[in-house]
Amino acid sequence: MEIVADLQLHSRFSRACSKNTTLQNLEENARIKGLNLLSTGDFQHPKWNKEIKENLEEDDKGILWSKNKFPFMWGTEISLMYSDEQRRAVHLLVYAPNGEIADQIIGALLKKGRIDYDGRPIFGMSAVEFVELMKNVDKNIEIIPAHCMTSWFGVFGSKSGFNSLKECFKDKVKEIHAIETGMSADPEMLWRLKEGVNLVSFSDAHSYFPWRIGREATVFEMGELSSKGILDAMKTGNGLKKTIETYPEYGKYHFSGHRNCNVIVKPKDIKKKGKMCPVCNKELTIGVDDRIEELAKESKGYKEKNGKPYVKLVPLHELISAAYGIKMLNSKKIWGTYNSLIEVHKNEFNVLLKAGREELNKTVDEKIVNLIIKNRNQNLDLKAGYDGVYGEILLKEREGQKSLGSS
Repeated sequence: MEIVADLQLHSRFSRACSKNTTLQNLEENARIKGLNLLSTGDFQHPKWNKEIKENLEEDDKGILWSKNKFPFMWGTEISLMYSDEQRRAVHLLVYAPNGEIADQIIGALLKKGRIDYDGRPIFGMSAVEFVELMKNVDKNIEIIPAHCMTSWFGVFGSKSGFNSLKECFKDKVKEIHAIETGMSADPEMLWRLKEGVNLVSFSDAHSYFPWRIGREATVFEMGELSSKGILDAMKTGNGLKKTIETYPEYGKYHFSGHRNCNVIVKPKDIKKKGKMCPVCNKELTIGVDDRIEELAKESKGYKEKNGKPYVKLVPLHELISAAYGIKMLNSKKIWGTYNSLIEVHKNEFNVLLKAGREELNKTVDEKIVNLIIKNRNQNLDLKAGYDGVYGEILLKEREGQKSLGSS
């Protein structure tokens, strides 16, 4: 059984997230995308937890099922903000084997602070304390650093992160079995850190739209769907087949720069020009590409012995947007083209990864077909994102047309 999973998303009760997100909307768009497993996200939030329990039914394998037989598993994201030698901010994904343990996690968190004000609550404890807290609840709870390279909240982030997992988790590092790649990094970049953990990739979707949900995903392969099977795969690597990544350049923190001053620093120029903005003299936001160079133990091209395959894709809405020169991804024209492809090919991943050129030509314009094939062949031309600004697709036939990064 092949399971295409997005296990990092948020409810409408999380800050800066779509207020129209419902379990039904998530399910409908997951099917359109080609996903067949989602995280509940935000399961500790009281109102969202109530909706989960009212609308999903848990089986004896810890998987929650909708009325239309779509599976979810218990998952959430926690923000830790604390100080040791410096200010730290780390986002961690937390997965529970079943609802009973999810409830115990909620009980443990309530003893540490409020969980009702945001779907991704903030706690002042250290990463070491948090892991100890979770493992005291149940040893099978899985904890995974989210978007591990993101400047502000990644475990390796340039602004408030650490130089290694050991530095962050100390004697609890043995409990960290995987890290989530995030949009601005891919496995080839992270292999160079030689952390010896598995790599997973999820979307961190703040809405249910198909250009957000599943923009990154992990493909599992196992005999049957169970929470134990998914957690064991992330822990051991057995059953992890591959990851679906965005192009790192598409992410918001790939290059170093300062968006307020419209300053972008190309790779390796940091060493020549320094880390201060030449316009305002404040510190630049160091991008993932430069941060990798600071931390890397291996040179470019290094492949981890047990590293899993991966593909890089930009969402289909973004490709259509670039081809038409329309920035609003929710426009009627983009949806019309998108839906015509889904009607023929059943879901977005089939379009992006499997549909042949001849089949695609029967449905959409040649310029869209060309972008789909370039995307699949890892040949898209992109202007890299920086300091919170998404990357952009560059079209040779229409230089300067900007499209990526729309909400």
